[in-house]
Amino acid sequence: QVQLVESGGGSVQAGGSLRLSCAASGTTLSSKFMGWFRQAPGREREGVASIYTGSGSTTYAESVKGRFTISQDIAKNRVYLQMNSLKPEDTAMYYCAARDGVSWLVPPRTAQSYKYWGQGTQVTVSS
Repeated sequence: QVQLVESGGGSVQAGGSLRLSCAASGTTLSSKFMGWFRQAPGREREGVASIYTGSGSTTYAESVKGRFTISQDIAKNRVYLQMNSLKPEDTAMYYCAARDGVSWLVPPRTAQSYKYWGQGTQVTVSS
């Protein structure tokens, strides 16, 4: 059974940094799309970043480009999200997700295309 567990969330002031980690078990992360998503109260779930672990190709939402970096450590079966220059509008629950067997034709930050989800980790940025 595939399980994803996020960690690393917390409360920071604007301009600060956090590094989220997603640990996978029950599957290998090789040759999979992995995504980080976030959801704030009253808002739809947003795809923040994705990585195809087979090639390392990444995509980012415009709102986080230049501030967030998604990376992988296949040996540790982990995916990370480094978040710098955090803003209050980044406040949300952040989720890690995995999909496989889905074509690149389905945009990699499409939440509905992901089958496996973690429980989320809260990020709060104060001004």
